[in-house]
Amino acid sequence: MIDSACEFPGHEVNLVFARGLSRDALVAGVREQNREALAEGEAGGWAWAVHDMANWEIEDYDDIDYTRICASGGEIVVIVTEPCSAKAHGPNFTYLRDGKWIVHFSFEDVEERVGDNPDYMSAELLAANLIGPDAECVAWETDPSHDCDVHDFDKRERIMRAIAACFGLPSPPLAPEVAAL
Repeated sequence: MIDSACEFPGHEVNLVFARGLSRDALVAGVREQNREALAEGEAGGWAWAVHDMANWEIEDYDDIDYTRICASGGEIVVIVTEPCSAKAHGPNFTYLRDGKWIVHFSFEDVEERVGDNPDYMSAELLAANLIGPDAECVAWETDPSHDCDVHDFDKRERIMRAIAACFGLPSPPLAPEVAAL
């Protein structure tokens, strides 16, 4: 879902889901912060939008303040697909509710979660072997030639599946533009 933004060539995008807010309210909230939705819709009780991470035209490279969008109620799930592609940082995830950061983590280090309730998704992450005693491969300790990356190639997909399961997010294809993420 997030490995390829081929439907938005030249764009570094965020994928945002909102529940308790209409699609119009989500898109207006993004627009108020100098971003335009590249794609938008509704599915499974969630409004969603894809927007550029930065606004190059006005040299606005700051992150969107999603707390402002859901401050009067609602939930927001944000997937930042390429937080800094030039530096090769992995995607990150944030869940906000009623204007508060509940949990946030980078896909590069799921163990390091922050927010008002950093353990909010622990059960889903544990079930997907993304945290906990079975999360880290230790085969290299007994076999120095073992390449842990060989069986960890699907980590981003497992993280996305855990996020989608935890929040009941709609599954692609939402629309051709979003399915490419």
